[in-house]
Amino acid sequence: MPFLLCLKRKKSPVPLGTSIFQKHPTLTQQNYQALLEMCLKNNCLFTDDTFPAHISSIGTGSLLKKLPQNLQWKRPHALHKSPVFYAANRKQLDLCQGLVENCWFLAALQALTFHQDIFAAVVPPNQSFERKYAGIFHFRFWHFGEWVDVVVDDRLPVNDAGELIFVSSVYKNVFWGALLEKAYAKLYGSYEDLQFGQVSEALVDFTGGVNIRMKLAAAPPDLWNILTRATYSRSLMGCQTHLGVSFPSVSLPYIQATKVLKNGLVAGHAYTVTGIRKVTCQYGPENLVRLRNPWGKIEWKGDWSDSSKKWELLSPKEKILLRKKKEDGEFWMSLRDFKIHFVDLMICKLTPDLMSQEDGKKWKYSLKRGRWVKGSTAGGSLGFCNGTFWMNPQYWLNVLPVEDSKKSLGSCNVVISLMQKHSSKHRNRAPHLFIGFSLYKYQESNRKLPPAFFTRHQPVNKHQVFLDEREVTHDFHLEPCVYVVVPSTLEPQQEAEFILRVFSRKHVLREMGGNTSFTLSKEIVDRYEGKIWEDFFTKYFEQNSEINAVQLQRILNNISWRNFQSFHLSFSLDACQGILALLDLNTSGTLSIQEFRVLWKRLLFYLEVFQKRDTSRSGKLDLVELHAAVQETGISLSNEVCNLMAIRYGDPDLKIRFESFVCFMLRVEIMGEAFRNLTQDGKGIYLQESEWMMMTLYS
Repeated sequence: MPFLLCLKRKKSPVPLGTSIFQKHPTLTQQNYQALLEMCLKNNCLFTDDTFPAHISSIGTGSLLKKLPQNLQWKRPHALHKSPVFYAANRKQLDLCQGLVENCWFLAALQALTFHQDIFAAVVPPNQSFERKYAGIFHFRFWHFGEWVDVVVDDRLPVNDAGELIFVSSVYKNVFWGALLEKAYAKLYGSYEDLQFGQVSEALVDFTGGVNIRMKLAAAPPDLWNILTRATYSRSLMGCQTHLGVSFPSVSLPYIQATKVLKNGLVAGHAYTVTGIRKVTCQYGPENLVRLRNPWGKIEWKGDWSDSSKKWELLSPKEKILLRKKKEDGEFWMSLRDFKIHFVDLMICKLTPDLMSQEDGKKWKYSLKRGRWVKGSTAGGSLGFCNGTFWMNPQYWLNVLPVEDSKKSLGSCNVVISLMQKHSSKHRNRAPHLFIGFSLYKYQESNRKLPPAFFTRHQPVNKHQVFLDEREVTHDFHLEPCVYVVVPSTLEPQQEAEFILRVFSRKHVLREMGGNTSFTLSKEIVDRYEGKIWEDFFTKYFEQNSEINAVQLQRILNNISWRNFQSFHLSFSLDACQGILALLDLNTSGTLSIQEFRVLWKRLLFYLEVFQKRDTSRSGKLDLVELHAAVQETGISLSNEVCNLMAIRYGDPDLKIRFESFVCFMLRVEIMGEAFRNLTQDGKGIYLQESEWMMMTLYS
């Protein structure tokens, strides 16, 4: 029997008559661009009725007792004569924590600012209080498996003196931080729902990455190598101090001074890991870790602090480069002290699309959604009740060897993450279930494992840990073979939705027990590189090395689109000719298998987006849905361009079918890529007449 470790944190009461499992509330999607244009047209400022300037948006509990007596909601133009959304020249975060105890949120935000491309994904550019200002702003967060756009108005809570009571900037005219906090509060129900959290949660919400938590008291011997690899791969890192006895030595607005310890650290506080450095002292090398307090002040006072005599052991050049004598919340400490004074290290491993181009090619990422349903798939843990464990959802995981890997030839690094969904709109009002997963070696099969299998076999992770946290993650070193992942709650008959994610150099992940034929799901096809995937395509290219528009039409219309039965898909010859023209790189009038693979991957992605945004299941997108679908793909288009493409590709009523949507999106992507390849300054391009004709007429 495997050993089960159950780590309990806090238990929130569940109201009588309330089921723990409820359908996960859907976030109201508001179209930022459409709302902005409407406000500009009507010459009015946006008012967000879905998150009103009302006490209900702040909360209903203890936070209300901290509020100033005369709470008001004001727009930035009423607070400063020249408000600025974001000051690009500011190198530091420069945000101050307010009444909400959300240092975990600010620590994660600090880590985000070191990667401007990721920051721009969360804080979309081209927002300001001047050009096209209408009192409306938007931000993007990764929310349980998908990126969501959260729209807010710019009415912010202030006191009598006109000071922001929640997050504010050191520079009183900068407001992006306060607006981002408001959007995050809206995402999770209220400002009060941002009290008390973990850096790891916010890091994942900002990136969609996979989080790894490490107990520093039991840190592995190669901790420095782990930090080095994490830094090199652009991973975001945060950490937390011990809860300890402290003394009231510092006075900060809206911050409990009793948290500050004699050594300068804050007890039970989140920090950002901002860098590492190996230095050469007179006595030998020393590994240093650079940290930052999200308050922007109150620093470590021990060895390698700003005033430490340890700096005299370095060469003058190294000392000048590293030492900063200013109270900005950032400081250095030795790796040894770091392990002593901090409890947890959180490393958020980015998904391939956010990695550097070189690293992104080396990693694969898969996501599966599932649900524990009472009497059906809520089997509980093996140690708690082994008679029903087999009922849990099961996932077939094939860890594949990497041919070009020079290190660890016998094992592969695989990160598996299990995340449970909130059962309430409000983040802090529903308790988390204790969740975990078991991993078994298994011979290849497509059938769900029977009860007898689990009585005869031990899991690979013999010491399973069940946590009442949002996410449980484990980092494995596995030999290439087939495994089965079984996610479960600790107790049987507990209901919840979950997300299972796998991150490795090369793998295939699919749910067991369902239809095992080729089902055209995005996760399988887009990530799969095995024999089945190759056979599917090569059988159409056996007789001809390339296919023309007629053959392309035959292939697409002969596919059984089993996962998308709400509307009929049929590609016309004209649509296929248009697709071929866009993807035919050598103007041969045909597609090679390589060019078809490109089409196939995009086709599945477009189909997933199309079905998601076709809320009426009519098989068509109207203009509003088209805007949302384009935004879902991560492409930014103006209203004018979207309207023009709807006229070009849509029906007389400007509704666009999936086949036309494919042509539309392929054209947008390819023309955008052509611009980026040809531009010298990012502003424009120079084309000869023949090049212009080739790009516009043939495509």
